Amino acid sequence: MSIDFKDKVAIVTGAGGGLGKAYALELAKRGAKVVVNDLGGSRDGTGTSDAAAEVVAEIEAAGGEAMANGGSVTEYDQMEKMVADAKQKWGGVHILINNAGVLRDKTFAKMSPEDFEFVLKVHLTGSAFVTKACWETFREQSYGRVLMTASSTGLFGNFGQANYGAAKLGLAGLTKTLQLEGAKYNIRVNSLSPVAGTRMTEDLFPEEAFKLFAPENVVPAALFLVSEDSPTNAIVGAGAGGFHSSWVVMNDAVWLPDGERTVEGFADNWDKISSFTNLVAPQSGSEQSGAILKAMQEVTGTGPSSARG
Repeated sequence: MSIDFKDKVAIVTGAGGGLGKAYALELAKRGAKVVVNDLGGSRDGTGTSDAAAEVVAEIEAAGGEAMANGGSVTEYDQMEKMVADAKQKWGGVHILINNAGVLRDKTFAKMSPEDFEFVLKVHLTGSAFVTKACWETFREQSYGRVLMTASSTGLFGNFGQANYGAAKLGLAGLTKTLQLEGAKYNIRVNSLSPVAGTRMTEDLFPEEAFKLFAPENVVPAALFLVSEDSPTNAIVGAGAGGFHSSWVVMNDAVWLPDGERTVEGFADNWDKISSFTNLVAPQSGSEQSGAILKAMQEVTGTGPSSARG
């Protein structure tokens, strides 16, 4: 199976280097017209550079089409203009890869409120702003592919990254609602949890590991997740040629009758409530209520149908 992006317009944020640049280059190579967005700042979000223009020049030198955009994902009006400029030049926007990010790592005890808020603003609010700027276009053309950049820190935690982890798990949650709201408009939304050797992680990897985790090794997962035949609501991990899926799961509900519905009753049933068995991955939040009603029915003989009257 050959996957191409002919006649598609893609926006990649944070595409001046690292993963974003790798995505932009491969999208262009496979026929997409690419908006290369990058504020050009350092990994803590300060400063500017001509990184986006340099990537555009590389794409054009290889025969592709691209345009640079230096807007900040934290400024909604700038993201609206970016989308409008892409539509004016190429007629639409079909793909969005939310890749822009910053790091301000410290333990929570030493982290300033400003550093916590800024990281959430760039990763979570920024991704929401760019997606919102594209959303009506996706609905109008009945086609959209959105990729959020989650992280193992958000999914599983990491020492010294409370701000980053909160933002990244928030993006997985944003994905889960947007994929529901976009479904009837053929908008598919996924999350990618990449591990890559970039300027964001260059002091975290030994030299050999840094080479092994080259950004190019993440590209296959990212581009499949924004392709025409992509899934939706997936959380995919990628790095160094290895790929896996993650899920938000829950176990069977334990229903406590009136006499046991106390703190002590909960404590007495904790082993069952916390059992890592019979796991399912709900496709919407309403399934939690359904699981509780099902457990009630199994104990009492009444439940969902009688509860609805």
